[in-house]
Amino acid sequence: MKKVIIGLSGGVDSAVAVIMLQRQGYDVEGVFMRNWDSSLNNDVLGNPNDPANICPQEEDYMDAVAVAEKLNIKLHRIDFVEEYWDYVFKYFIDEYKEGRTPNPDILCNKEIKFKTFLEKAEEMGSHYIAMGHYARTEVIDGKVRLLKGLDKNKDQSYFLCQLNQKQINKSLFPIGNLTKQEVRKIASDYNLNVATKKDSTGVCFIGERNFKLFLQNYIPAKPGEMKDLNGNVVGMHDGVMYYTIGQRHGLGIGGPGEPWFVIGKDVKNNVLLVGQGKENEYLYSNRCIVKDVNWLGDDFDTLNCSAKFRYRQKDIDVTIKRIDENLIEVFYPETSRAVTPGQAAVFYHGDILLGGAVIDKVFMNDKQRMY
Repeated sequence: MKKVIIGLSGGVDSAVAVIMLQRQGYDVEGVFMRNWDSSLNNDVLGNPNDPANICPQEEDYMDAVAVAEKLNIKLHRIDFVEEYWDYVFKYFIDEYKEGRTPNPDILCNKEIKFKTFLEKAEEMGSHYIAMGHYARTEVIDGKVRLLKGLDKNKDQSYFLCQLNQKQINKSLFPIGNLTKQEVRKIASDYNLNVATKKDSTGVCFIGERNFKLFLQNYIPAKPGEMKDLNGNVVGMHDGVMYYTIGQRHGLGIGGPGEPWFVIGKDVKNNVLLVGQGKENEYLYSNRCIVKDVNWLGDDFDTLNCSAKFRYRQKDIDVTIKRIDENLIEVFYPETSRAVTPGQAAVFYHGDILLGGAVIDKVFMNDKQRMY
């Protein structure tokens, strides 16, 4: 009997993943990963007596314990706090300091869930690791490929775009062929305490936050001017790193006309560029350069495929051109809104994940956007 160690998070998805593995005849053990120091919470969020400021990590652990007892599997609790800080959180903060908008969940998967965790699981004698992600693997032409989850509303392959081939080969995704509704039904049938538990949101392992307050603990506020494209000062900001392209709320700009949106950043001069209208032309681009390419598909010079520039975005048709091992130029003539440096560009052929990269520079024709 092959041994599988699953990341048991205290949520319904990983709980049902255990059930699916047991049905397939695996010897299953669980690991609850503690990756964030809960003692930082009061510092970060202010009033510790506000229920909204309590880190859900310990509650999640108790839910994981209850699931493990119900399903009769051994549960280990392992700290990866130092690794998370060194390989995920520092990068996360450094990117924000540069005015970019990183995706910590992708880096967390690459460095913690499918690397540090995998290494630990192998030390524990595991043949595979498993996670409750909505994704699938399938052997195609003799190679294990990563595919989108069957439930397109919950597909999480976007967040797995930086996994390497070894990590994919060693990983199982037991609920990838299920819908969320089916997952909750199975959990209910087994009378699991997490059957109706709300899905977790927010930053990977840190949870929901007043994000601006959270960042201010690590990046000092640097107030400056908000300007329109004509150079008129229309408001003040607390620091360009606290805002993201396409953001509407929290700008504090009133007056006549359509709502204001963040349409660019002049980090050097500490100016936040804003414009009116959700469809402001400055929010659109038709070309970008991506870096830190993790390519899982076949080699190419030029390739037609599809891409997502943010999670839940509908796939768009793109043509990609290899610049070098680390850089790809991406063309999307139909244009796309709010393609943002620091975020991930993820490439697909149908349901097959071809690879991922980090958006570096964004253009409309030959003019670079000040993103």
